[in-house]
Amino acid sequence: MSRKRFEAAAATAAASLGPTRTKTLATLLAQGRSPAYVLGKFPTSAALEAISSLLVSIKEDGVPPAEAAAYLRGYAAAWTRRREDTEVRAVWSGPSTPGTPVRATAQVLTEVVGAAEHRIVAVTYSARSYAPLTAALFEAVARGVTVDIVVETLEGAGGLLSGGEPADAFSGIPGLRLWHWPNSRRAAPGCRLHAKLAVADDRILFLTSANLTASGAERNIEAGVLLKGGPMPGRMADHIRELQRRGVLARWQATP
Repeated sequence: MSRKRFEAAAATAAASLGPTRTKTLATLLAQGRSPAYVLGKFPTSAALEAISSLLVSIKEDGVPPAEAAAYLRGYAAAWTRRREDTEVRAVWSGPSTPGTPVRATAQVLTEVVGAAEHRIVAVTYSARSYAPLTAALFEAVARGVTVDIVVETLEGAGGLLSGGEPADAFSGIPGLRLWHWPNSRRAAPGCRLHAKLAVADDRILFLTSANLTASGAERNIEAGVLLKGGPMPGRMADHIRELQRRGVLARWQATP
């Protein structure tokens, strides 16, 4: 019996879900969960479409659930092995020199946000509304990506930042979660939240000197490193999540 439809649907689902969620789907199939139960675990529209097609193909091609689960685990393992390879690129913004490619920090940031399927975490010192990044974050939230951004505050900066709160740059994006480092959790006066980074899906890490501002993204001389794959993106994101869990970083509540 031909199983071409199932094989094509399994490949599409694995590509849409990524390795972690593909393994989750495989576990649910192996447990014999109902289609309604399985679909309820994957609320995003892209995932629902891919999984619905897969479930139909499993039924029509007569594939036993345990075999379908094993097939999906194979895809997840292949993706994991591929992600263990690390690609590292330098990112310079500003004037170019012979032999050194220059890529706008803004372009790299929007690419990182656009590549996210599940979650994004970013940290910045200063932030100002910047249309390309705002649009990319809007689209990420709309497709079901969890977005957490950690920002410095005017109080925390101790007068070194002017204008409105850095968090204001993201306040118009519904569903985006903002965090800060409360002064009460800092070891001493003068401590700053000065890191600048973005992580997508624990697999892409962008470390940069640039703040999330138009000048930092487009006009300044800024240096950064873009890593794809390997353990480092996940480790950086895990550190931020642990700071959140311990209350070192707290949810930002705007003052009316």
